[in-house]
Amino acid sequence: MKAATGKKGAAGKRGAAKKGDKPDPAAEAFAAGLALVKRNPAFAAVEADFCRQGKCAATPAGGLAAVDSNGVVHVHPTKRARPEDWAWTLAHCLLHLGFGHVPAAKDRLREQPDRYDLAARCTVVNRFLLTFPVGSPPGDAPETYPGGDEELLAARWRRDGIPAAYLHCGTAGEHPDQVLTTWRAWDNTAVPDWETAFAHALTRSVSAAMDVAGGRRDRVTGERLPQRPWDRALNWFVSSYPLLGGIAAGLTVVADAELARAQDISVAAVSSAAGEIYINPLRTFTDEQWRFILAHEMLHAALRHGERRGMRDPLLFNVAADFVVNGWLVEMRVGEMPEGLLYDPALKDLSVEEVYDRIATDLRRRRRLATLRGKGVGDILGDPLPHAASRPYADLDDFYRRGLVQGFDLHQYGERGLLPAGLVQEIRALAHPPVPWDARLARWFDEYVPRPEPVRSYARPARRQASTPDIPRAGRYFPQEEVPRCTFGVVLDTSGSMNSTLLGKALGAIASYAEARDVPAARVVFCDAAAYDAGYVPPVEIAGRVRVRGRGGTVLQPGIDLLHRAGDFPASAPVLVITDGWCDTLRIRREHAFLIPQGASLPFTPKGPVFRLT
Repeated sequence: MKAATGKKGAAGKRGAAKKGDKPDPAAEAFAAGLALVKRNPAFAAVEADFCRQGKCAATPAGGLAAVDSNGVVHVHPTKRARPEDWAWTLAHCLLHLGFGHVPAAKDRLREQPDRYDLAARCTVVNRFLLTFPVGSPPGDAPETYPGGDEELLAARWRRDGIPAAYLHCGTAGEHPDQVLTTWRAWDNTAVPDWETAFAHALTRSVSAAMDVAGGRRDRVTGERLPQRPWDRALNWFVSSYPLLGGIAAGLTVVADAELARAQDISVAAVSSAAGEIYINPLRTFTDEQWRFILAHEMLHAALRHGERRGMRDPLLFNVAADFVVNGWLVEMRVGEMPEGLLYDPALKDLSVEEVYDRIATDLRRRRRLATLRGKGVGDILGDPLPHAASRPYADLDDFYRRGLVQGFDLHQYGERGLLPAGLVQEIRALAHPPVPWDARLARWFDEYVPRPEPVRSYARPARRQASTPDIPRAGRYFPQEEVPRCTFGVVLDTSGSMNSTLLGKALGAIASYAEARDVPAARVVFCDAAAYDAGYVPPVEIAGRVRVRGRGGTVLQPGIDLLHRAGDFPASAPVLVITDGWCDTLRIRREHAFLIPQGASLPFTPKGPVFRLT
């Protein structure tokens, strides 16, 4: 009996040995997923233990993993999942440690997070993993997540309830994947700070990735490449000069000798439309001089000098901007100004437009003017230059405005020194951009075009009367005496220099505002070489069915005089003149405004407001 039992026991052991030699798919997939996570230096910096014991009380019954404040990730030992799923799950748990959701502490009694905190923290972690991908999320995971930090989301969901998509978006199914425990008393080591370790590692990881993308680090070996002087100058702004750091981080330096030769770029030029600074790499300057050159071009782009030029001479306006920018940089002691650049202390505290007015009449000085691009050409480029690494750029106004305004706030907060008054004034003007033309036009309508006041009368049955014949309802109508005074005049330039886009925008805006204010009709006059009275036109027909007459020269005064003499046009009604600026001098003896294209100007000093279409 005993022998038999022994044989059976031996056979059982041999079977167990054979069974142990058999590969475990769940364990292999977990190991592969853990290896994927450890490849990322940010996650590798979070020191955690992994428990795969089947009888562990902290192992989630309905999920893959949970993490506690002892830095232990409890993993379900028999769950089958792909390595990519395990990588995402383990990264999720490690982020709870790195974000401080389960901080280590020696407190004996620790209050567990409620379901609102659990859902909010898992939402923030998953949102981060969408932008910092490790593995792949489960198939039923939401594609998008709401904004806001953990506290804001938890407070919102306590008030409104947790959306079903985010209720159990952790890694432990319907169980909490974050467990607060007391730091193990048998371990004499200090309480770890996973949050600081993860932040430092993440900073190093992102910095290394930016170095690779910017060509400062080898893609294969990861070794840092020797920096060129203009790259060192650009990095100095990002790391040490907050006023222009945000602008420097978003601009690209294109160092192409062949491109510089083809475009006659002696030192540097900038295209604000592409967010690129073009330099001639064959020129030799010190690091301090390269800082001055790059800051010069960055200010040109950020202050939109090319777009502010309007109808002025491009080269002279570029030169005027150079005088102002170089004066600011010398005053701020940013780098060292190379020899030969435009600088005149007598022009201090003047704006670009004021400097332009001074140098426009000095023809002798004009012959000697040269920018960073060279003599007789401007370094402010309109369109981007074609090259192999060119890329589209979007939302430029917001980028330059935000970069300068935030840099100015950081400069003041860090007490980095005084700035020129003219530069501070222009940055503050960028912080409060002008009201769009259509909003200003709407305010003009509100102020000068009265809205007819409707009245209700039982003499006119309401349109809903038929639905309730037993209930009398008063109708709403405009009194006849109110209608004539609620109007305005439109004098429209229909000469050959007006384009269809301008006409469409102007007429569409007028029609929408007139209809919104219940204006029954507007008096429209078309003008080119003569005036054509279209009479009173309903708002719905202004932009759609009005046939524009005439396409000859531009004489608008007859149209103004026609409205002045019209007996059926109220004396208090305002006039809106739409023109491209190529017109005669106008004399208008009533409230009026002008609607002209962006960059155009009137040949006289207007007395009414001027709205510029963009």
